[in-house]
Amino acid sequence: MVRFEVRTHSRTGFVDITSEVVEAVGESGVRSGIALVYCPHTTAGITINENADPDVVNDLEMKSTKLIERDDTDFTHAEGNSDSHLKSSLFGASETLIVEAGAPMLGTWQGVYLAEFDGPRTRSVFVKVVAG
Repeated sequence: MVRFEVRTHSRTGFVDITSEVVEAVGESGVRSGIALVYCPHTTAGITINENADPDVVNDLEMKSTKLIERDDTDFTHAEGNSDSHLKSSLFGASETLIVEAGAPMLGTWQGVYLAEFDGPRTRSVFVKVVAG
């Protein structure tokens, strides 16, 4: 298993961690199997989406912020980050990737992202690769 840290620089945003995931899979030595990419934080997540056009992740951030507003008066959680917990649950804490030829199988335009919803912070990401 590989652990790496990602430093985020704003309250919300998507950080491309594809190269770190590809490196972790390569270091595992597994030629065929699966890789689990996991974020152990309740106000962040992992997602896969397009990494060719930065407007895609900008749109994800903009729309999720509009749909789930930080200052929604219906929230009862006292820390002021209920929106972050909700977004984390909707995006999810992990992604599973197929590994073939020693690399994660990603589509031509796909990248792996850490989704930050309560930053800036330093986040941990774990990659566990299992032969199969």
